[in-house]
Amino acid sequence: MAKKILFVEDEPNITKLLSMRLKASGYEVLTASDGAEGLEKARSQNPDLIILDLMMPKMEGYEVCRLLKFDEKYKHIPIIISSAKSTDEDRHLGEKVGADDYLSKPYDPEDLLQKINKYIGPAV
Repeated sequence: MAKKILFVEDEPNITKLLSMRLKASGYEVLTASDGAEGLEKARSQNPDLIILDLMMPKMEGYEVCRLLKFDEKYKHIPIIISSAKSTDEDRHLGEKVGADDYLSKPYDPEDLLQKINKYIGPAV
């Protein structure tokens, strides 16, 4: 059974491009277009890994990450923050709310795949 990745991103073009790339690599991909939907899907679908944008409508990524990482049921799910915010302060805040890793946009999809493999291994 393919490993499940939840991709929470409010930019449709990025979602489409990366979803296709992840599916081509053998992962099952779930998507959410805002923070609230991402939180709901994380709780209902229990993905193997979450790729999380920070600047989104309804609920920002830092809050989604904190709510999941400080909940016993979901804290085991690795979260990779994917954001155009790339200062040391942004990265530090990501660590503080429990993110496992941080990727600054724009990034090479291969870098993302390497990080995914680091946390959950290949798709199957």
